[in-house]
Formats: sequence, structure tokens, C-alpha cells
Amino acid sequence: MQLRQIAPAVTLGLAAACWVVMIRLMDGMDMGPATPLGPFAFFVAVWASMIAAMMLPGAVPAVLRRVHDGGGAGAVTVFIASYLAVWTLVGVAVFALYRPHGPVAAGVIVIVAGAYELTPVKRHFRRRCGGHPRSGLAYGLHCVGSSIGLMLVLVAVGVMSVTWMCVITVLCLAQKLLPARAAVDVPVALAIVALGVVIVLAPGTVPGLTPPATRPVDGTGHHHLHH
Repeated sequence: MQLRQIAPAVTLGLAAACWVVMIRLMDGMDMGPATPLGPFAFFVAVWASMIAAMMLPGAVPAVLRRVHDGGGAGAVTVFIASYLAVWTLVGVAVFALYRPHGPVAAGVIVIVAGAYELTPVKRHFRRRCGGHPRSGLAYGLHCVGSSIGLMLVLVAVGVMSVTWMCVITVLCLAQKLLPARAAVDVPVALAIVALGVVIVLAPGTVPGLTPPATRPVDGTGHHHLHH
């Protein structure tokens, strides 16, 4: 079997495996905006699994372009690894800056993220992310610039929420694989802004935003209900 067939299969298989790992690691951790991140090593493991699960499916066209450019399996592996490394560094920044927060802060972040979707900077990085990057590092930087607003939404509303991860994954995948169209992209951005306003004004109406009960955290960052 040629590398052109193997590389996409391995990329998608790695993404699927990371969904399984990530769901296990996140079990019981979702507390909405108040979610603690746990120890650094634990969070980085979760974040790396999450990024691979969310971003690798949309990276398949870029992987195929890298195969077409030549270099063999080693070059493709370096391309994927460096792409994921860029996103992992974003996770380190998230860990350094993140604090458990309330609905008002979450709503404000979501509004800012939605506004970013309307900026020329976003459009620039989205074009570059869908282009023909020479390296996984360049591809990672372009895609971070394109998807950072959507990832901010996830961090704001529930960084350990599998449900919100699925929503953001669909949006990121659509933006990577589909051409930019104002008729679609502008309403999506405005919907994100509207979501932020709703979170600020009526957080109880947003599913999963308010945890049902306060649960203690164990040494791994997991929460347990009192019985």
C-alpha cells in the first residue's frame, strides 16, 4: 500500500484513538467555566490528546500535500509531530493563563472570540491554513491563528467538556475543509457573539454551563460526587 493511502488512514486512526484516551482522561472533570485544570503534566496530556482528536481530521489534506511533496514516511511523521507540537505549546500557555471563572468572564471571552472571527487577521490565517505550508511548524502556526477564536470558546465554556469539544471540532473542521464564504462565516461569528451575550445575561439557559453540584477534586484533577 502506498504512503498516499497509509498516511490519511494513520492520521485518522490516531485522531480516533485520541478521542478514546481523551474521553477517559476527562471523565468527571467537566465543571463548566469553573473547571480546574489539575496538575500540569495531567493537563498537558489531556490537551495533547484533545488537540490530536480535534485537529488531525482537518489536517488530512495538508498531510496528503506533504506526501505529494515527497520525503517519505519520516517527513510526514515530522510534519504531523511539529504541527501537534505547536498546538501543545498553546496548551502550555492556556495552563499558565487559565483560572476557573464565572459566567460573566466566560461570556466576555466568547464575545471576544466571536468578534475575532470577523477580523482580517482571522481571514488571513484561515487562507494560509488551507494553503500549501512547507512544514508542520508553519501549518501549525497558521491553523492556530485560524482556530484560536474557536478554541477560546471551548476554554471559556468548559475546557473539559466533551460536548463542547464536539461542537468546536465540527466548526474547526468545516473551516479547514470548506472555502470561506461571508454568507456562512458572518452568521456563525455573530452566533458566537450572541452566545456570549446569553452566557452573560442568562447563564442558566446554556446547557452544561453551570455544574449541578460542587464536587471535590482529587490529586489527578478528577471530581467525585458525594454519596
